[in-house]
Amino acid sequence: MAMTATEESVMPLMGTPAAVGLARTFVDTRIRKWDYFHILDGALLVVSELVTNAARQTPREEIRLQLSRDAYGVIIAVWDAAHELPQAKPMTELTLEDLDLSEEAFDDNGGWGLHIVQALSSDCGVVRDPAGGKWIWCRMRP
Repeated sequence: MAMTATEESVMPLMGTPAAVGLARTFVDTRIRKWDYFHILDGALLVVSELVTNAARQTPREEIRLQLSRDAYGVIIAVWDAAHELPQAKPMTELTLEDLDLSEEAFDDNGGWGLHIVQALSSDCGVVRDPAGGKWIWCRMRP
């Protein structure tokens, strides 16, 4: 993730359900300030997926959202303290019949977030932090 950011902000969050809303509000404000309205919806979806994953990996622990921009676009990065690297589900053609929509299993249909992030970004990856944990990041071109 080599870059020279022209603007960069880091927001510490707790790994709780409230983190996603706070992160979306932060990203919404910054993307609008930069006049990148055309990537706003995608950026909000990406940050939702990345923050949700980080909060699930490290519940009630600190996570960090970094939002920056450089000559090549906007970089959204989320840090968590977990050592496990994310694993995307194998891509398959998914239909409604494949989902278990019963109330008991409704939340078990997830796991597609990394594919969403890959589809919406021009580049993405994961970097282990020398101080511990990892950064999951993506670049969106404005």
